[in-house]
Amino acid sequence: MDRALFEERWLPKSVLCLRGYNLNKFLHDVVAGVTVGLVALPLAMAFAIASGLTPQAGIYCAVVTGFLISVFGGSKTQIGGPTGAFVVVIAGIVAAHGVDGLFMCTVMAGVLLLILGATGMGTAVKYIPRPIVIGFTNGIAILIASTQIKDLFGLNVEKVPGEFWLRMETLAANSHTLSYAATALAAGTIAVMLVCRGLSNRIPGAIVAMLAGTAVVYFLKLPVETIGTRFGGIPIGLPHVAIPHFRADLIHGLLGPALTVAMLGAIESLMSAVVADRMSNDRHNPNVELMAQGIANIFSPIFGGLPATGAIARTATNIRSGAKTPVAGMVHSLTLLCVLMFAAPLASFVPMAVLAGILMIVAYNMGEWREIPQLLKLSKTDISVWLVTFALTVFADLTVAVEAGMILAALLFIARVAKTTTVSQVTDDYIEDGRIHILQDKDIPYYATIFRIHGPFLFGATDKISVVTEKIHQLPPVVILRLRNMTAMDATGLFALEEVARQLHAHRRTLILCGAREQPMKLIRQAEFEDLIGKENICENVQEALRRADEVYENLEPAGANSYRP
Repeated sequence: MDRALFEERWLPKSVLCLRGYNLNKFLHDVVAGVTVGLVALPLAMAFAIASGLTPQAGIYCAVVTGFLISVFGGSKTQIGGPTGAFVVVIAGIVAAHGVDGLFMCTVMAGVLLLILGATGMGTAVKYIPRPIVIGFTNGIAILIASTQIKDLFGLNVEKVPGEFWLRMETLAANSHTLSYAATALAAGTIAVMLVCRGLSNRIPGAIVAMLAGTAVVYFLKLPVETIGTRFGGIPIGLPHVAIPHFRADLIHGLLGPALTVAMLGAIESLMSAVVADRMSNDRHNPNVELMAQGIANIFSPIFGGLPATGAIARTATNIRSGAKTPVAGMVHSLTLLCVLMFAAPLASFVPMAVLAGILMIVAYNMGEWREIPQLLKLSKTDISVWLVTFALTVFADLTVAVEAGMILAALLFIARVAKTTTVSQVTDDYIEDGRIHILQDKDIPYYATIFRIHGPFLFGATDKISVVTEKIHQLPPVVILRLRNMTAMDATGLFALEEVARQLHAHRRTLILCGAREQPMKLIRQAEFEDLIGKENICENVQEALRRADEVYENLEPAGANSYRP
């Protein structure tokens, strides 16, 4: 294998970014790392507490995994650590198998992730359809929110059940124990975070809310539960190294949860890496990223940490704060370590209601609720897949939801591919109708380019459309996407088309679709895709699309039009 190709495929981004690294980049990374480290502090504690563990377990996880994922990862700006996706799974594992079971499960999931990355299976995560991913995230968001109701309202409940319905029934039965002080504190926390977001994405709302809420409780002596009263505070010093106790009797029972943790970790980390790519104009390496996630999850339990993955919100904060390389992620980890070493006693004063308010915002943000109206416009099969995945996530468990989702995905893939097979007689009318679709006798002007999609455009194949935007700055002002030979499309394919349309629009290019067949065109109309690119830019054939390209070019400003002349 060529050395350059080997480096591109298998070297971590931290090594590749050393080329051309300078003081300016380092200063940007330090500022971003410290910022995201402070943002990660309340989230790490909140995720650990919601999972049924001590707050320091979340911080230990963020320190260890955040550093390892940045050192060995395949994304320049990815921030790793505990996330909301694991809260429900971890709580279930701890309830069923204890902390030893959780640590074993985390190591098993880490080994699975390491194998996935090392065998080049990092791209396999793309075979999970969009409706299933949305169903997962919707369901997890609901479950996280439900686990925070007790602390949000300061309810006096000895033990909150693990099952959703029983949990809601117990909370409702104890609603009379509501604490007005805790409720006001949680409401204030949510309000502060919303105001901070409204003012600027650069303001760390979680930190502002935590500091303000803690100060209010400390100075006004409010009678609310804090980290100190529930857990006795957070110990000062470095995380303790302890090899998890290996119990062979738990292996069989942990295979399902370990697979769920590995799948969620892979999905979340690669989704986060894709978001990071869009924000930083980079391209992550999925296999190297999964290997880093595997290494991090193998080492996390040794320091008493939780399962970890890429964190979308912290990654976005990292990029907005000016991060240039993985050094920012390492600084984020060291920032949290400094908090443990020098400021751990102060965390004892943080109110539980404040952390619950922060997690409510996290649950809302991760829910992808804006995707639901779009999904409801699609085919009944896509809607049914989303509903089944969502319902199983909330009312059964994530392991069942993952298994059922993948079975549904396989069945739908078979059904959709089967529908693309047709048998018809070639007639004179058929030949005549095809003339307006062929390219051989058409002149393509210099101000337009044509891409084509050939075959079913379903989940698993949608990443191939990146060829349209990978050299977006070199494209002419009009991009025509020929769909004549695209035999079928699903919700994931439509989402990929929408992303391409938005990227082209952001770079002042016009997208024109042409020649879509019956099933793809029906989906395009149901999803109101024309609202995104304009009804006039959806053409019946390539001949009509080229005429539309002429109109678009003629309406360009003279300066823009002249810049594309050969």
